[in-house]
Amino acid sequence: MLTGSPSFRCVRCRFSLFFLLFPWPGQSTHSSVQFLNNVLSQRGPSALPYDEDVKWLIRQHLVSVIQEFPSLQAKTAMFSHNDGRTMNLLQAEGTVPMYYQDVMYNIPVIIWLLESYPRQPPCVYVTPTRDMIIKSGHPHVNASGMVSIHYLQAWVFPSSNLVDLVRNLSLLFGQDPPLYTKQSAPQTRPSPPPHTAQSVQMNPIQSSHMTSTSLPHGSNPNAQGALVRPPVPGPRGGYIYNNHRLPPSPQRPPHMEDPSEVFKRNAINKLVEMLHNDMAELRKTTEVEMDGLFNTQAVLRQREEQLERGLREMQEEKEGLEQQLQVTLTNTDVLETWLRNNEDKKRDTIDIDNVFELCDALSKQMLECSAADLAIEDILYSLDKAVQEGTIPVDAYLKNVRALSREQFFQRATAAKVRAAQMQSQVASMASRVSYIS
Repeated sequence: MLTGSPSFRCVRCRFSLFFLLFPWPGQSTHSSVQFLNNVLSQRGPSALPYDEDVKWLIRQHLVSVIQEFPSLQAKTAMFSHNDGRTMNLLQAEGTVPMYYQDVMYNIPVIIWLLESYPRQPPCVYVTPTRDMIIKSGHPHVNASGMVSIHYLQAWVFPSSNLVDLVRNLSLLFGQDPPLYTKQSAPQTRPSPPPHTAQSVQMNPIQSSHMTSTSLPHGSNPNAQGALVRPPVPGPRGGYIYNNHRLPPSPQRPPHMEDPSEVFKRNAINKLVEMLHNDMAELRKTTEVEMDGLFNTQAVLRQREEQLERGLREMQEEKEGLEQQLQVTLTNTDVLETWLRNNEDKKRDTIDIDNVFELCDALSKQMLECSAADLAIEDILYSLDKAVQEGTIPVDAYLKNVRALSREQFFQRATAAKVRAAQMQSQVASMASRVSYIS
């Protein structure tokens, strides 16, 4: 019923346009896409605690960030809130590339998508390895590894996304690296001068040639020897390398994005926003229609019950009428038989009092009650005529009418009881006769 509606056709057209602008991911992210399709389509107790109307947007955010940064992977894990609650949530785990002194480094992070995502920002943590420590007093990373940047604080739904978040992290980490390697084992060597003793507590950076050879783009930061340490700032600017001061290297020029890619990304974001709004409106309209259909269904069920109850009552009444019809037909046959047998007899030879032969005590009692009732009715008629003509006084009329009316009432009540008893006996006899025939 909804496939032909304008709203549905609009949503379907935007789906088609979306896949034309943003084709299916390559083989490298195909497993991640299948994983997201499986976990986001689950229902029941094992379903992820995200709203149904934003699951498609969550999937799109994760697919986009995995395609842009292959070092990140989508996973599910248990997240513990500050109040003690634990929930199974989605996360993007891996490394974020950064450029420091024209050399690329990978910072291990975990991006948690809380149950209020994407209406609320995700929760980002820097996860140092065993040989790494978090820089003390970092402006964007606290001692526990939690990241706080302006992009997270100014998160706006639905324009904010994970791709822009990771790009901001890469830029800010490149300006001020949040991680350093731990101090290596002490070696026997001459004591440094006093003004450089504090500066050499951290290991110096390796050469650019070793960095580019040991850490290619997209490598795993948890592998042995994969992380290259950034330089240690000196006390008066520059950096310490083998106890010699080097001048600061020029900063890497900002990365210029392709205008076509920017236009494509903005078009996709706008299309996703419009598609999300259309789906939400279509869902509301569908819910209203479903509520009306459910109400109609309830009314139809109530009427169905009423019709079934009325049909049962009519069937019961039909059975009762058929039984009375059988009794009437039987009595009719008896009367017609008697009339045929006595048709040739002369009226004078028939004894009126012995015309009817009573077959049982109930019939006899019924005959007596009916005769008494009719006789009292005739007497009352005569009394009414006499009092109108003034033959009897009014007080005598009232006294006789009171007594006769009481007697007539008892006779009629007795006749009703006898009639009911006769009906029960006839029904029982008919039932026994039918069972005998069958």
